[in-house]
Amino acid sequence: MTCSSAPTPGTTWVSEILDMIYQGGDLEKCCRDPIYLRVPFLESGGPGTPSAAQDAPACGPAAPDSAGSEGEGEAGQVPRVVYVARNAKDVAVSYYYFCKMAKLHPDPCTWDSFLEKFMDSKGGPDCSEEGLSEGRSANLRLYCCLLSPSLVSYGSRYQHVQAWWELSCTHPVLCLFYEDMKEDPKRETEKILEFVGCSLPAETVDLIVQYTSFQEMRKNPMTDSTTLDPEHVDHTVSPFMRKGMVGDWKSTFTVAQNEHFDAHYAEKMASCSLPFRWQL
Repeated sequence: MTCSSAPTPGTTWVSEILDMIYQGGDLEKCCRDPIYLRVPFLESGGPGTPSAAQDAPACGPAAPDSAGSEGEGEAGQVPRVVYVARNAKDVAVSYYYFCKMAKLHPDPCTWDSFLEKFMDSKGGPDCSEEGLSEGRSANLRLYCCLLSPSLVSYGSRYQHVQAWWELSCTHPVLCLFYEDMKEDPKRETEKILEFVGCSLPAETVDLIVQYTSFQEMRKNPMTDSTTLDPEHVDHTVSPFMRKGMVGDWKSTFTVAQNEHFDAHYAEKMASCSLPFRWQL
């Protein structure tokens, strides 16, 4: 099982829900390790960091091809993927503050300049075998793309969500939306349960919903990233679990930026039927 997303649409939230499902709602088991170790990332790795190809029941996020969408998984089965997406304006604001906090990322500088990068990113630098020196691993190629100072990591958000949306028509991909999860977390958790083929008692489902709420996860050191080395993240700049709201983009976008973004979004997403909501 893979949990996939571009950055900051609710990846940690869905990862925690999936882990709680696989652990049968056992809170003690879900506190065994930080979420980034329980649900490792396919496109990152290093000393002391598990590969997502190891024994974790879920992993994420990923691009469509890195999740094995064109191949077969274990026992000849096509991998099942839970994909989570969020309206692009809230993603832009959330990711801006994430990049300010996460020292792995280049300094996003001003909000104005970051927003332009976010809108104009086309897919990152050339991360192919030909584009980088021979012998580098896939993880390292992706890592090099991640650190490009002139682009937003993972390339175009428009391409990312459209690719997964189209893939969900032909492959076992469950598309979830952050706004729907905020509106009715129990309903969306039940969708995940059905998708992974798991049945849990109603009281266990309620427990999962309770302990994966923003308020609970924000005070849980296993999900709020406070276990990470301060050399890598600076929570004094911005907390990892910042606001968890739908429509908070309004507090950051200017009127001119909003109009500019709307025109750009309409052009880039003209052929896509994705039902994003900008507020609840």
